[in-house]
Amino acid sequence: MKIFWLATLIFCIVWYATMTLYVGIKGLFDIFSMLNSIRNSEQNSKIS
Repeated sequence: MKIFWLATLIFCIVWYATMTLYVGIKGLFDIFSMLNSIRNSEQNSKIS
């Protein structure tokens, strides 16, 4: 029974770390995308 709980603990830690990294990286790319969109809209408003 001890091995079961150890395996469950390791699985949960690995899963949580993976999801945290995945969401963090995806969010970082999303922020860069939004900043580029703002930058492009500011450039277009200066030209017009």
